[in-house]
Amino acid sequence: ALATAFAANDPGAFNRTLDRYAAELQKDLPKRVWKAKVESVFNQMQPFYSSMVIFVLIFILACASWLVWPQTLGRYAFALLLLTFAVHSAGLITRMYLEGRPPVTNLYSSAVFIGWGAAVLGIFLERFFRNGIGSATTATIGFITLLIAHHLSMDGDTMEMMRAVLDTNGWLATHVVCVTLGYASTFLAGFLALTYIVRGAFTPSLDRATAQSLTRMVYGIVCFATLFSFVGTILGGIWADQSWGRFRGWDPKENGALLIVLWNAIILHARWGGLVRQRGLMVLAVFGNVVTSWSWFGVNMLGIGLHSYGFMDSAFPWLITFGASQLAFMMIGLLPPHLWKSSLEPVKTPASQKMADATA
Repeated sequence: ALATAFAANDPGAFNRTLDRYAAELQKDLPKRVWKAKVESVFNQMQPFYSSMVIFVLIFILACASWLVWPQTLGRYAFALLLLTFAVHSAGLITRMYLEGRPPVTNLYSSAVFIGWGAAVLGIFLERFFRNGIGSATTATIGFITLLIAHHLSMDGDTMEMMRAVLDTNGWLATHVVCVTLGYASTFLAGFLALTYIVRGAFTPSLDRATAQSLTRMVYGIVCFATLFSFVGTILGGIWADQSWGRFRGWDPKENGALLIVLWNAIILHARWGGLVRQRGLMVLAVFGNVVTSWSWFGVNMLGIGLHSYGFMDSAFPWLITFGASQLAFMMIGLLPPHLWKSSLEPVKTPASQKMADATA
């Protein structure tokens, strides 16, 4: 009837037929009709795009708070961060409802979830330290990850059918979520370290108290990243054993996840062993951005492996550019202290203080 009315160019008959069909669907499939309405509102509201825009304002307010009115602008930035987190969370929960799946099911949703995970950690950091750094860093990661998600959405359906090997909600809710939280926290540690290097090398605003706060932030987030990356990798091995009959097959994605665990472990052991102090910790954390970006996107560009679902040649220049920028910041972090605009005295550890007192 719809095709007949359309062919006859009869809008009135077409609309009446469409209304009758919609009423029948509402009667026979009320849940599906409701879900379709929710998806329509979700697409119109565009919560992730709105969050991306607000993240820019949060970053501006947080950075401005380091120059003037620190308490006032810092509170505004944090309030906006909470608002944006609520919008971001609402969008994430709506996607889970529409798909009937855990939050991470494909590359697009991983970008959305990484921004959300960084926001959760950033809110705790800002609540505890109250210096604007948590807000600024979270806003940066949130904007970048949602921008990546926005561009990925242009490739087609973001709620695509699940591939057979991934069609297991239990493992999606455990292994994939843990690994993605490892991505988010490793990125957060890396961007906190970038804040240390940028403020220290290019501005005189990095005082000793701020440097110590950033050191505690990076150390705590790296501990969190190590835990979730390790647990996620182990769970992935169990899932691989059930799906493919082997715990580990040195697949590129598996190697990338293992690299994140090993690199975060190297950072912690270097810190515990006294091999690095503040600046060394920051330089190592920045390289975590390179390791994580490779594990997240790089393996998809290889076009091989059980975890690669499409060749992403268009993103290769951006990945190389990002990696090169991180290496450049690492080199800046290794510059002699007198070349930095912020003058920081070495922070003595209790052991080194005792040694200094003993030799005095």
